Amino acid sequence: MAEEPDIEPGATPVEDTQPKTPGAKLRAAREAQGLSLQDVATRTRIALRQLEAVERDDYGALPGIPYAVGFARAYARAVDVDEVAIAAEVREGVHGSDLGANRYEAFEPADPARVPSRTLAWTLAAVVLLLIGGYIIWRTQLFTPPTSEDIAANAPARPSAPPAGSAVAPIRQVPQTVVFTAVDDVWLRIVDEAGERLKDGTMKKGESFTLPAGARNPTILTGRPQALSVTVGGKPVPPLGAADRTIADVPVNAEALLARAAPAGQQSGTPAGGQAVPAASAN
Repeated sequence: MAEEPDIEPGATPVEDTQPKTPGAKLRAAREAQGLSLQDVATRTRIALRQLEAVERDDYGALPGIPYAVGFARAYARAVDVDEVAIAAEVREGVHGSDLGANRYEAFEPADPARVPSRTLAWTLAAVVLLLIGGYIIWRTQLFTPPTSEDIAANAPARPSAPPAGSAVAPIRQVPQTVVFTAVDDVWLRIVDEAGERLKDGTMKKGESFTLPAGARNPTILTGRPQALSVTVGGKPVPPLGAADRTIADVPVNAEALLARAAPAGQQSGTPAGGQAVPAASAN
């Protein structure tokens, strides 16, 4: 027969010292870790008065059954206690209390530590109100007909009519093609303002060279200008220089060549090269 352990008179059994209610278990776990109730409140973001109600198992002081269960679970997680077992004990305790008899709620809230703060909630509400106000303003402007002032302001400006009696002739760009034709074998070099050689070498008699339309300020170098026949737009222009005299840097664009042509009234007294010819005296 097994001997029964001796129990000193007045000693309390071990099982009687263990906490039995969910609140007592949570309080014991907190104190065992050396935590204050404020420490738990900081970890769980639950109000101190509500944590005190959980420790007292005073579920009537909490907003509802889901909050009582949710606060207890968060508390248990903060002090490393089995939250599932604590939640089950709290449900059992709540349903036996006045809170369970007078109120029934079929859902449980999320972790209170993850619930948005009041500041964030107010910010979201303000953003929603701004969006609604902007939508109302946009709808009002969209369906408001424009006034006569708006129509006049957005009307395109009419071009001013030309003065009476003045006719504006259309400007036509007439291509002025410059063509060099060798009437005898001749060496020449034509370059543009950038120094790029457009033509460089000997042209055989009868050979032609057309100046590129996009040439910028071209000039010519040759020792026999009389061996070249030059036309602008199909019309011949005077020789580029005196016979067998070297010419250099002479402009050969269409404008410069046309400017070399003397006016009709001076052609009889001025040669193409620009040197005056004395008029013959009448006999």
